[in-house]
Amino acid sequence: MKIHFQLTILIISFLFVSCQKEITKADFIIKNANIWTGNVNQPNAQAIAIKGDSILAIGSFEDIEKSVGDATKIVDAQGKFITPGFIDSHVHLLMGGNSLLSVQLRDAATKEEFIKRIASFSKNLKPKQWIVEGNWDHTLWGGELPTKKWIDEFTQDNPVALYRMDGHMILANSAALKIAGIDKNTPDVENGEIVKNSNGEPTGILKSEAMYLVLNKIPALSDSQKEKAIKAAQDYLNAQGITSIHDVDSLGGFDILKKIHSNNELKVRVYSADPLRNWKLLSNKEKIDNKWLKNRMLKGFVDGSLGSHSAAFKEPYSDQPTDKGILTANLDSLKTWITEADKNNLQITVHAIGDKANNTLLNTYETVIQSNGKKDRRFRIEHAQHLDRKDIDRFSELNVIASMQPYHAIDDGRWAEDLIGPERIKTTYAFKSLLDANTTLVFGSDWPVVPASPLLGIYAAVMRKTLDHKNPNGWVPEQKINVQQALTAYTRDAAYSSFEERLKGTLEKGKLADFVILSDDLTKIDPEKIKDVRVLETYVGGQKVYTGN
Repeated sequence: MKIHFQLTILIISFLFVSCQKEITKADFIIKNANIWTGNVNQPNAQAIAIKGDSILAIGSFEDIEKSVGDATKIVDAQGKFITPGFIDSHVHLLMGGNSLLSVQLRDAATKEEFIKRIASFSKNLKPKQWIVEGNWDHTLWGGELPTKKWIDEFTQDNPVALYRMDGHMILANSAALKIAGIDKNTPDVENGEIVKNSNGEPTGILKSEAMYLVLNKIPALSDSQKEKAIKAAQDYLNAQGITSIHDVDSLGGFDILKKIHSNNELKVRVYSADPLRNWKLLSNKEKIDNKWLKNRMLKGFVDGSLGSHSAAFKEPYSDQPTDKGILTANLDSLKTWITEADKNNLQITVHAIGDKANNTLLNTYETVIQSNGKKDRRFRIEHAQHLDRKDIDRFSELNVIASMQPYHAIDDGRWAEDLIGPERIKTTYAFKSLLDANTTLVFGSDWPVVPASPLLGIYAAVMRKTLDHKNPNGWVPEQKINVQQALTAYTRDAAYSSFEERLKGTLEKGKLADFVILSDDLTKIDPEKIKDVRVLETYVGGQKVYTGN
């Protein structure tokens, strides 16, 4: 009997030791943290264990202490606030990288400063080297559009094509106009405008489709230029706490991203979009869908932008009674492209700003759904800025995702009412109305049009204080949302919008260890102070990719 008892004890001990050996040990653990997980089943945690690129365990330190091994590194977060890594759902990656390497005009507040920066930048260029990007905002100096005469004397040897901040208008200098063959006899193009002075001479301002008369003459970026731009971009994005982006550029950077990834130098995860008109090319192209790169989305356009009067509205602009904006898409082609792309299981997202553009696109989506049948397709509308009240419920009814950029609200809010009046602004950047209607709302920046800062985006969505400080209680304050809703739009729901909700977007066991450590608890501080919160560290796949001050 004694022998049997001893044998039993021996077997139990052996099994216990064996089980102990089977427990996976963490590479590192962060404890004493204040973690907002984004997971409704476990909203908060105090510690997180990382193994490889994924989350091994999350909870209290006592919960995950069994994951500590001899080689486990333990970091004390000292109560710092941690969230899932931010997902920016609307970035122009190559444009953004190029903008970091080009003349910076976004905050040029006067005509003189605008000219001075271009003149200074051009001094260091080689002859015939183009000056691009820029992203100027003429409303900062009173609304006068720049002209080629402002900059011609400083850029005689360098063609210029500088975007207005919304990307729907450029300023070209005389050198660029000459290369494009644009003069007083050049007719306007369909869905575009060559702005001319009283003598019929082009001023240098080209709107919407007219931009491409010049843009198509710019030499394509070399592979080395693209790589330099992308690497500059990812460093900038990581510094904002961004771990994933949805890249809606169409400048051909995906092959360079694959190269950077193969060299283990990629530090931000990318969901890449191709032009909608090229749906057949993408359907026949190799599909990539790994933890770092994905390429099954198509991006189209229905209209332009509010600031350039090219957003399409049902009623005229308040300041231009004969102008309703521009529907830039051929609606028959749009319907055909979306129908065929959807049949090939590609995800579609389309830019729509004005109420007519959004209504037109929702109608098209509804027709395609009826034609192709129900499935998990996750149609998106990029911007969805100005909505007819009757269309708000249709987002949820059609399962259309509203992909919006909250910083635009505090920027456009300085002047939008002058363009569309007091009634239409009630459903402008209608974050709360869309959420109340059970719409999936996701956030992004539209960088380089505006800063790629999720913290500024959250501040904008929660406070809605315009940049000119003229709306202290918030612009259209009834559309404010709370911090948790804004965080969800930048994390969990952003991952859902790219079919990656099982991979990332929340901090829970088995998902990627993408997270950001912030200087303050966004859920507890005065919302006014959110804009001053700092990114301390950014982790992608458990690897630290950014350390702040």
